[in-house]
Amino acid sequence: MTGLRRASTADITRVTALQQAAYAGNRPILGVEPLPLLADYADILSSHEVWLAERAGRLEGVLILAPRADDILLWSIATAPDARGTGLGNRLLAATEARARELGRQCVRLYTGEKLADNIAWYERHGYRRERVEQLDDRRIVHLAKHLD
Repeated sequence: MTGLRRASTADITRVTALQQAAYAGNRPILGVEPLPLLADYADILSSHEVWLAERAGRLEGVLILAPRADDILLWSIATAPDARGTGLGNRLLAATEARARELGRQCVRLYTGEKLADNIAWYERHGYRRERVEQLDDRRIVHLAKHLD
């Protein structure tokens, strides 16, 4: 994918640190630990596609995708706090859709915390639509999908 490189095991520490920084602000909104902060990134790296956005050797964004039989799951899209507002999130989302097409998938799915209204609105502005709300033990998550042309 243009402008991104695939992560390797050597990147786990950097990926974990960026995820921590990117998702920490969701903790007070959700009232629970954000799901990406509960993950073991060694496991994620072995079971998902992990793509890195870097500039001048600095990690600015992480994109984690899980290609599935009928779609691609956007598991995480994270930007460094000081890279917010630069358009990086938009570029990572576009890369997700390009990867889905490259793999012959016609749909991108994702989920996010119901209380993260700004995140949901951002995805909806990019053409994602709510499919359902799921009640977990400690939170509710909104499932969204975008069907690609």
